Amino acid sequence: MPLNIGPNLAAPDDFYEILIDAHRDLSSAQSQEMNAALVLLLANHIGDMEVVKEALQRARESVL
Repeated sequence: MPLNIGPNLAAPDDFYEILIDAHRDLSSAQSQEMNAALVLLLANHIGDMEVVKEALQRARESVL
């Protein structure tokens, strides 16, 4: 299964709102911990190491 980098959310604005709401009232440290937990949960859900590896590489490149 290749990494899907095209638009794939039926309601991207709703996703963004849910994501922001999940971080509301968290400290910076808690927010970082939540992001790490979310990454691990989604990686487990994906289950394909090559897809996860590509996603991590692309995410890293996006901030360099």
